[in-house]
Amino acid sequence: MNGMATVTKIAGETVGQEFLVFTLGDEEYGIDILKVQEIRGYDQVTRIANTPEFIRGVTNLRGVIVPIIDLRVKFAQPDVEYNDNTVVIVLNLEHRVVGIVVDGVSDVLSLTQDQIRPSPEFAVTMSTEYLTGLGALGERMLILVDIEKLLSSDEMALVDNLRTA
Repeated sequence: MNGMATVTKIAGETVGQEFLVFTLGDEEYGIDILKVQEIRGYDQVTRIANTPEFIRGVTNLRGVIVPIIDLRVKFAQPDVEYNDNTVVIVLNLEHRVVGIVVDGVSDVLSLTQDQIRPSPEFAVTMSTEYLTGLGALGERMLILVDIEKLLSSDEMALVDNLRTA
């Protein structure tokens, strides 16, 4: 599980890793809650010329220029709309602050090692190299994403260029 799905024991109780659950279309995804800085409503961004469509632009967050990446566009979802439910999850990734646009945030879930299944060999919406596993909670299935791998080094280089431009 790439060291991401760690489980600790506190006073004899098994405590799972916490994930922020967000939606893209009909699917639920989970990312490590420790990477989340804040959740904000979607505001207009300053578009930067000659960047991929999924990089929506940049915004000024309390004096910090934050690149905004729309995961819905990155995952080639049809009919991407911006409405009152659209949110930006601001992430703190290896000394970078990046915002990701998602359809909505539902909750924070704690998953134990027993509830995390290996990722499948195939995935429809994204490459399996970005997946850390599947979280199983009864009938509910979460796609657990390694957000740092997803925002790959080539794309992060683009993001770094935006911040210095």
